[in-house]
Amino acid sequence: MHRIVAALLAATSCVAVAQAQDISTADQQPVGAVFTLDQAIAAAGASAPSADAAQSEVAAAQAVRTVAGLRPNPSVQIEVENIVGSGPYEGFNQAETSVNFNVPIELGGKRSARIAVADAQTNRALLIAAITQADTRLQVTQLYIEGIAAERRAVAARDQLRIARDALNAAKVRVQAGRASPIEEQRADVNRLNALAGVERAERLAGAARINLERRVGRPVTGTLDVSALDQVPIAAYGPLAATSIGTLAMAAADADLAIADAGVRLAKSQRVPDLTVGPGIRRLEATNDMAAIFSISLPIPLFNSGRAAVMQASAERTRAEARRRMTTLDVEEAITNAQVEASNAATTARTASGPALAAAQEAARIARIGYREGKFGQLDLLDAERTLADTRLAAIDALAAYQTAKARLERLIAPAPAPTPQRGN
Repeated sequence: MHRIVAALLAATSCVAVAQAQDISTADQQPVGAVFTLDQAIAAAGASAPSADAAQSEVAAAQAVRTVAGLRPNPSVQIEVENIVGSGPYEGFNQAETSVNFNVPIELGGKRSARIAVADAQTNRALLIAAITQADTRLQVTQLYIEGIAAERRAVAARDQLRIARDALNAAKVRVQAGRASPIEEQRADVNRLNALAGVERAERLAGAARINLERRVGRPVTGTLDVSALDQVPIAAYGPLAATSIGTLAMAAADADLAIADAGVRLAKSQRVPDLTVGPGIRRLEATNDMAAIFSISLPIPLFNSGRAAVMQASAERTRAEARRRMTTLDVEEAITNAQVEASNAATTARTASGPALAAAQEAARIARIGYREGKFGQLDLLDAERTLADTRLAAIDALAAYQTAKARLERLIAPAPAPTPQRGN
């Protein structure tokens, strides 16, 4: 009679184990409004210090552009001659007072060259702002995916703890009925303690992932995360495409640096042309109280500094910018190819781990529970099947997270550059 009761209790425990194992992770999520990935990205973009820094850089570049378009200020020059001398020039009787209005005239296209440099720097600043937004999107996506994966790992750990507790209860019943050795009960208890420690670690990591996400978005995340963001995996495998760097943010940044260097060469060449300073004025002669008009022209002589060295420096910087652009082309195309392969491999692993592999592990665990209940399999067989199932579930979660992060990195690499902003006229 005791053996029959023990068998019934063991069967009931195994059924509870199977039911606990089949609980959907979606049902394990806390109740509340869903905090989507798009909402997280929008919140992070509004509060990110990097975005504020990028916008400040754009404002500074636009101010520099305004300054570059200004013409040189005129000046007023006052001269008093023939005073405080000797003889007839004693005192101010023979004084000659001149008032000149000097107007600098820029030659060689200096103003338009300055504007070209400022326009290139403004486009570069706008591009940096777009790059900052893309980087923020990638960072938030990675944290969001890791938050979902961490919560799923915690759910899986709690399921394993329930399975371990039910297995311990079943082992106790078998030992009390004399159908198993006390070692079996001790082994089940050790498995329960390990599962309990696993729950503590998983919940601690899930809490840290949620805190990191909240820190990045700049607000508390009280609702649930959108678990569908982790499960979206392409059905069919796809191979790497022909990697091209044209139109990407990285190449746009390299092109902007080259444009700044080109404008710098033009500005350096314009600086070699001397500027004129014309000065119409009026002269008053104290002795006769007469007035006379004067006109002066000033032209610097490029004797010691002809501007040739500055042109050589600007040309060298342009050569460096062009070489870096070529290096960026190679680096970006290589990175895109690697990211495509990584995303494809991660998708294949995710489909296998979350599909056939997980189904096989679940079936193996089900057979092991039935066999253990009927006395055909030992406890070690059951524990091995449950451990395999637990490892497969974690591997599936890791594979899904790896695919989503690889996909996010690929999207960051191939993100298109924004269209150049039309500049104001000179």
